[in-house]
Amino acid sequence: MTDRLGPLRHRDFRLLVAGTATSSLGNAMAPVALAFAVIDLGGSAQELGLVVAAFALAEVVTVLFGGVLGDRVSRKVLMEGSAGACALVQAVLAAVLLTGAASIALLTAMGVVTGCLAALSGPSSQAMTRLTVPAAELASAVSVRRIGQTGSQIVGFSVGGVLVAAAGPGWAIAVDAATYAVAAGCYAALRVPHVRGASVGASVLGDLGVGLREVLSRTWLWLLIGQALLYHLVYGGAQGVLGPIVVGDGFGRAAWGWALASLMAGFVVGGLVTLRWRPRHGLRVGVAMLSLTAAFPLAMAVSDQLVVVLLGAFVHGFGLEVFSVAWDLSIQQNVPEDRLARVYSFDQVGSFVSRPVGLALTGPVAEAVGYDRWLLVVGGVMAASSLLALLSRDVRRLERHAPPPLGVDAPA
Repeated sequence: MTDRLGPLRHRDFRLLVAGTATSSLGNAMAPVALAFAVIDLGGSAQELGLVVAAFALAEVVTVLFGGVLGDRVSRKVLMEGSAGACALVQAVLAAVLLTGAASIALLTAMGVVTGCLAALSGPSSQAMTRLTVPAAELASAVSVRRIGQTGSQIVGFSVGGVLVAAAGPGWAIAVDAATYAVAAGCYAALRVPHVRGASVGASVLGDLGVGLREVLSRTWLWLLIGQALLYHLVYGGAQGVLGPIVVGDGFGRAAWGWALASLMAGFVVGGLVTLRWRPRHGLRVGVAMLSLTAAFPLAMAVSDQLVVVLLGAFVHGFGLEVFSVAWDLSIQQNVPEDRLARVYSFDQVGSFVSRPVGLALTGPVAEAVGYDRWLLVVGGVMAASSLLALLSRDVRRLERHAPPPLGVDAPA
C-alpha cells in the first residue's frame, strides 16, 4: 500500500489532490442544498429539474472552450482563477439564501454562472495529473486522486444533508464558497510550467478540430463517450430530480444525504480495489462493472427499506469507480499531452450534453408514467447500454500500458 500511495510524496501532486478534494467537499453539499432550496421556495419537480438543467447546460456550453484554453495557457492559472471566481459567486449565493432574498429565477441564474466558471478549468484539472507525477506512478496517481475526491464527497454529502436539515441550504452553500477559496490557494502554489504544444493553432475552431479528430481516431474513445451520452440522459434526472423527492419524502431529508454518502463510499471502496487490482484489459473490465450502476435507480423504484436504497447506491458507486479509473487511465496513457485537455473537454461534453435535456424532461415524464416506473426504465437503460458497449472489439482489446521503471522521474 505504501508503494501504491507513492504519488503523494510529490509536492505538486499533494497540492493537486488537496485542491480537488477540498472543492469536492463543498461541491457535494451544493446539490443537496440547491435541491431543497428550490423545494423550500415552493418549486415543483419540473422547476427543480430546470434549475439543475441550467447549471448542467452552462457546463456543456463552456467546457469545450475550457479544453482549448487548457492546451493554450497555463492550466495552473486557469484552475486558480476559476476556483477563486466560484468562491465569490457561491459566497453571494449563500448571502442571498441566508437573508431570505432568494428566488427560483435567481438560483437558476447564479447556477449558470457557477457552471460556466467551473467548466473552464474542468479539462485542465483532469489533464494536470500526469504533469505532477513520474510515468511509473501514473496509474496509482489516478486512483489516489479519485479516492481523495470521493472521500471528501462522502463527508460532504453526509454533512450536507444534516446541515440542510438543521440550519438550511444557505449554510451549506457558504461552506462550498470557503472550499473553493482553499482550492484556489492550493492551485496557486503549484509549480507546474505550461508548455505550448505543437498541435495548438491560431484559431479556437482549428484547435477544437484537432481535438475532435483525436477523439474520432480511437473507436473505444468515441464509442464510450456516446454510451455516456445515453447513460446521463436517463440517470441525471433520476439522481438530481427524483432522488431528493423519492428518498426525501419516503425516509426524510437527511436520508438523501446518506444515500449520496453511500454512493460515494462505493466510489472509495472501488478506488481502493483499483490500487491493487489492475487487469490487463482494464477498460473491458471497467465497462462490465459499469452495468452495476443500475442498482441505485432500481433500489429506489422497488424498495421501501432505506438499507436497500443505501446498498444500491453503494453498488452503483463501486461499479462506476472501477470503470472511471480504467477510463481515465486509458485516456492518460493513449492521448498526446498537447491534446489532452481538449480530449477531456470532448469527453465531458459527450458525457454531459444530454444531461440538461434529461434533467428538464425527467419531471414531466416521471409525473406522467409514475416515479417508480420511470426509475425502472432508467435502471434498464443504464445496464443494457453498458453491456452493449462490450460488443466493440476495441473496447474489449485495449490493454493497459506497462509502466516504466520507478527510477524514471520524467513527468508522465
